[in-house]
Amino acid sequence: MAHEFLLPDVGEGLTEVVIQEWLVGVGEQVGLDAPLVQVETDKAIVDLPSPVAGIVLYQGAADGDTLAVGEVLAVVGEQGESWQPGQVSAASRDEPAAPIVGTLPEAPKDGVPRALPAVRKLATDMGVDIASIEGTGPDGRITRDDVVEAGPGPIEQVPMSPIRRAIAERLSKSWREIPHVTTFGSARAEPLLAERRRLLEGADGPMPIEALLVALVIPLLESHPEFNAAVSGGDIVMRHHYDIGVATDTPDGLMLPVVKDAKDKSVTELADAILRLAKSARGRKLSPQDLRGATFTVSNIGAVGGRYGTPIIPYGTSAIVSFGRAEAEPVVKDGAVGVGVVLPISLSYDHRLIDGALGRAFMAELTEAIEKASFT
Repeated sequence: MAHEFLLPDVGEGLTEVVIQEWLVGVGEQVGLDAPLVQVETDKAIVDLPSPVAGIVLYQGAADGDTLAVGEVLAVVGEQGESWQPGQVSAASRDEPAAPIVGTLPEAPKDGVPRALPAVRKLATDMGVDIASIEGTGPDGRITRDDVVEAGPGPIEQVPMSPIRRAIAERLSKSWREIPHVTTFGSARAEPLLAERRRLLEGADGPMPIEALLVALVIPLLESHPEFNAAVSGGDIVMRHHYDIGVATDTPDGLMLPVVKDAKDKSVTELADAILRLAKSARGRKLSPQDLRGATFTVSNIGAVGGRYGTPIIPYGTSAIVSFGRAEAEPVVKDGAVGVGVVLPISLSYDHRLIDGALGRAFMAELTEAIEKASFT
């Protein structure tokens, strides 16, 4: 008997996926729980297993297409069985789905050219007078290509990937709802860098500087719990566990994998976890659990050449600290000018929960911890 496999919600609040690659073709055998299709969510690339064994009779969308949660992803049945869809999802129909951006009038009214709202927006963004364009679409409709050709120069308009769209939505929500304050500081980095060199001598692999920075931050989060908390309506959610997000640059955009139970890990264990998560992030192999639940975030913008910045607080947390590239600078010590290696620090926090005095206190203690770094 044919089994309709509806696209499940593979992450909290997921609404759609992009089909990356079918791993089993129509007419081919698939085993129970065997990988059937690879999909891209807003957080990762995930292999979906077949819920039954049998022959793939139908695929709900082609590679590169978008499919909504709850629509028919695949149909698996028996050899020789046929299956006809009673109601195929809009993503895999030949005819167009019901429009969601508006409909075209039967004829122009008041001299307004026929064009969908998305085409009108494109014309506005490009500074093109849509009334001056002669449409080449059906019944004189103005198409996207018409607008591009009438524009001042060549452009390319491409849809955001699910990951880029998710990043944009989360950052916009954070910026809208959280009153950000960013404070800046710097620390002499020689002790920290010396400790890193010492740890590298006894390590089996790389020792990312982020591991040392996370280890230094944990005691400060214990003594200043507001930085490991979040605002929820009229309440403050005080967290007594330490799951640290480590910002990671990937070809698909900034990812925020989470080191779970960071307080219980040694510097070497933190290094192993950060390296594993970074590798998975760049290979699009992170699980939803790897990206969920950060209580505080550390960002090393120095890895990409940055110095100071104004990091945006990940939604659902109260603070983020970023570290810039450590460089030699003139410094004053004991009244004399010399050269020191200086680490820039930028700390953004939720002003509803953290006042300026507390923000500066956290920065001062973080600076002292870096300048007295020791992991013996």
